[in-house]
Amino acid sequence: MRRALITAGLIAVAVGVVSAHHSFAAFDTSAEKTISGTVKQFDWTNPHTWIWVDVANQKGSVDTYGFEGMSPNYLARRGWTKTTVKPGDTITVTYRPMRDGSNGGMFMTGKLSTGQVVSMSGLKITQ
Repeated sequence: MRRALITAGLIAVAVGVVSAHHSFAAFDTSAEKTISGTVKQFDWTNPHTWIWVDVANQKGSVDTYGFEGMSPNYLARRGWTKTTVKPGDTITVTYRPMRDGSNGGMFMTGKLSTGQVVSMSGLKITQ
């Protein structure tokens, strides 16, 4: 009986951790914003990719925005590579903003200066 209770407790904790990991609670999924800037860094890492973009602000300096994307495995199956987005690329990003108002959010699409559109929504990269 004790072993069954411990096992049930561990399963409940594991389910909670997995659910929290895949939560979209940090993002305002009812809103969509767009910014343009220069790619500072592209992290091709598990469990999620990150694109860091430097955006000029009204004060004449730069704000860095962080955009969470899908996993490298998910993106690779849709045509992405670790060099699809490179530091120095000019990009216009459409994203779901952070609920707390911080710079960044959930990456939806990006348009590079070449005209290439990249998407996290399950579509392949298009020209």
